[in-house]
Amino acid sequence: MNKEFHIEVDCQQRSHYEEKICGDVFLSKRIREEGRIIAVLSDGMGHGVKANILATLSATMALNFTREHKEVEKIASIIMNTLPICSERKISYATFTIIDIEIDRRVTILEFDNPPCIVIRGTEIYEPSWEKVELTEGRHAGRQLVTCSFTAGKEDRIISCTDGVLQSGLGSESYPSGWGRENLISYSRMIISSEPTISAGKLAAKIVTMAHKNDGYRSRDDTSCAGIYFREPRKLLLCTGPPYEKDNDRLLASKVMDFPGKVIISGGTTADIIARETGKEITDNMVFEDPELPPESFIKGIDLVTEGILSLQKVAEILGNYKKYKPGKGPADKIVRLFMESDEIMFIIGTRINIAHQDPSLPVGLEIRRNVVKKLASLLEENWLKEVYLEFI
Repeated sequence: MNKEFHIEVDCQQRSHYEEKICGDVFLSKRIREEGRIIAVLSDGMGHGVKANILATLSATMALNFTREHKEVEKIASIIMNTLPICSERKISYATFTIIDIEIDRRVTILEFDNPPCIVIRGTEIYEPSWEKVELTEGRHAGRQLVTCSFTAGKEDRIISCTDGVLQSGLGSESYPSGWGRENLISYSRMIISSEPTISAGKLAAKIVTMAHKNDGYRSRDDTSCAGIYFREPRKLLLCTGPPYEKDNDRLLASKVMDFPGKVIISGGTTADIIARETGKEITDNMVFEDPELPPESFIKGIDLVTEGILSLQKVAEILGNYKKYKPGKGPADKIVRLFMESDEIMFIIGTRINIAHQDPSLPVGLEIRRNVVKKLASLLEENWLKEVYLEFI
């Protein structure tokens, strides 16, 4: 957890107003063992299911081939010669942008027919040196793609979007030729100037919302915006379960109180240990904000104190069905909210067995603490590219 800064990746989308399925596809992958992040945004021709399938095919190939460290020319050739061609318009059925971020902050971007990425350094536009890549074989021989490489710094941002953003408002009185790249740049810089620490996801959401507004709130094309933000990491510690050896109670308390970020204590026994070792009081809350869970408690200096295994189990359920999740106010919802607001998440898991969790009358699906935490870690790493660390004590 000693990286210079965190790389936040997010994407916001809105479908064509007549469709429920977006024809744009965004995929991202953190390759932890290499310290790499790969993000791909693909735009399928047209909209709806067919466009989504073609964009998914394009994005999946792009992600997999990039992961294998293939040269940009090879990646482009394979994808282009795999995708079908429209028989009438004689063009590829999908476009794409690939952003490959190495451990040394070296960024390589490869684009085919998507709007050019925008790189913002602080609040100023940074123009990397773009080069053309010409395909030399296959049915797309002679077609050109563009690529660039640069080393990212703290507070750099990369904005990638599909045509639905730049062409929003096309034919309107305000934007007869569409919103366009310059207006997108001006709008993005204005937002960043007014909110310097705005997240990648919130900036992307504002851009998509503005494009939707330009279209009179009836998007005429699938509209996607992906944002990448290089910034100071936000750290979170979740501590659950008592240490295996009681002699380690004081060590656990010191780890909690010395942590340079927000802290969640999950579990009544764990909270008792922290309160006892630090001389702080636990204040109970009698307001049940979630009928399925005991209410949270309060310890001065701790951001959130909840019940243990039941709360974490519900957090795992929420994260596993996040697309259908409607935010609430209960303890599990608050844990999820803190997860989403954080970049580096440290779990300290006590390994003393709680006899209550062996009660056969408890729900069959209830897992022991360490397995629930491992499930949470997997979901956070795979679905949200969080940096997750586990420590057992």
